[in-house]
Amino acid sequence: MFYSQKTKKMKTLDSYNFKGKRVLIRVDFNVPLDESQKITDSNRIDAAIPTIKKIVNAGGSVILMSHLGRPKTGPEDKFSLRHIVDYLSQSLGITVKFADDCIGESAIKLSAGLKPGEVLLLENLRFYKEEEKGDIEFSKKLAALGDCYVNDAFGTAHRAHASTTIIAQFFPNDKMFGYLMENEVKALKKVLEDTRHPFTGILGGAKVSSKIQIINHLMDKVDNLIIGGGMMFTFIKAMGGEVGNSLIENDFLELAKNILEDAKKRGVNIYLPVDAIDASAFDNNAEHKLTKVDEIPAGWMGLDIGPETVKLFDEVITKSKTILWNGPMGVFEMSNFETGTKEIALSIARATEKGAYSLVGGGDSVSAINKYHLGKKVSYVSTGGGAMLEYMEGKVLPGVKAILED
Repeated sequence: MFYSQKTKKMKTLDSYNFKGKRVLIRVDFNVPLDESQKITDSNRIDAAIPTIKKIVNAGGSVILMSHLGRPKTGPEDKFSLRHIVDYLSQSLGITVKFADDCIGESAIKLSAGLKPGEVLLLENLRFYKEEEKGDIEFSKKLAALGDCYVNDAFGTAHRAHASTTIIAQFFPNDKMFGYLMENEVKALKKVLEDTRHPFTGILGGAKVSSKIQIINHLMDKVDNLIIGGGMMFTFIKAMGGEVGNSLIENDFLELAKNILEDAKKRGVNIYLPVDAIDASAFDNNAEHKLTKVDEIPAGWMGLDIGPETVKLFDEVITKSKTILWNGPMGVFEMSNFETGTKEIALSIARATEKGAYSLVGGGDSVSAINKYHLGKKVSYVSTGGGAMLEYMEGKVLPGVKAILED
C-alpha cells in the first residue's frame, strides 16, 4: 500500500528530540460515558498512554486534542472532556491540566505556560464545526499551540478533519505517528501485504452491504473466507436455502451469488455455516433450537452458528498462518447466542499460540475479544473501527497520508 514507501525517512517517536518541545498529540479519547459521566470503557485512553509517557519522559510537554461524541450545537457538558481528566491523571501519574476551550484564551495561556513533563488536555474539538469541516484557519489556531505534531488517533484517521489531517501541513519537518498509530498501520500491513499463507479472513456482523468493499479487496489476498453473523443468511438464501425470519438483504442476493462465483474462479475457499441456533423471537429468553442453516422454519430466525459450523471453522482457523477477524458470528450480547462467537475467538487464540498472526478489528469483534478476556491471546486488537475497515477496503486514510507526505 502506501505506508512502506517512506518509513525510512519518516520521523518517529524514538528518533525525535522532544526536549523542551510542546507536543500537540491528536488522540482518540472518544470513550463511552454512563449517565453519571463515568467512563465505561477506557481502552482508547489506555492505548494512548505509552505515547504520552514517552514524550513526557523525554523532556517534552504534551497538549492533547480529541473529540468526544457528536455534539450538534456547540458546547454541551455531557460531551465535555473534563469528565476524563481524573482518569487520565491517575493513568499517567500526573495532574493533567484542562483548558475549557481548544483554541481560545485558556488554551493559548495554558499551553504557553507548560513546563517539561506537564500535560494539558484541550476541550472537545467538535464543539467547533470547523473541526469536521477541515477548516484551515481552525487548524492554524490549533497548530499555534505546539512545536510539533503527533497523530496517535487511528480511530479517526479516515476523516480529513482539521486536527487529524489539515493541521499536519503546519509541521512539515515535525510530524510523526504515535506508537498506537504506528502499530495499527504495521499490523494491517503485516496482514494485507506481508502475508503468511494460508490467510483466512473471518467476516461476520449483520449486513453483507457493509462488507462488500472488504470482501472485494480481500478476494485476491485470502486463501479462505469464513462468513458468519447475520450476513450469512443472505448467502444461504442466494443458494436457495430456507432461512425463515432471519436477517436478509434481498437487494444483495444477486451480489452474494456473484461473490461465491468469483471466489470459485479465484480459487478462494468460502466457508459458510452448515447449522444454526434459531430463536422464535429476537430475545435471549425466546424458545431456541438447532437446525441446518438452510432449513430454518418459517417464523424462526437464526441468531448464532451451530456446533458443526464451529467445528468446521475451527479446522480452517487452526491451519491458518494469518487471520483477520471482523464481525461476530451471532448475537453474542445474548448469552444463549454467544457460543459461536466465543468459540471462534478461542480458535483464533489457539492458532495464535501455534504461531499464526491474528488481527482483530471492528467494534463488535473487539468487544467480543475483551468480553472473553482474549485480548492478549491474539497478535493485535485494532482500536479503529471505521478506519480499519477503510484501510482493509484499500482506501488511503487521510490521517496517515498527511504524516507520510513531505
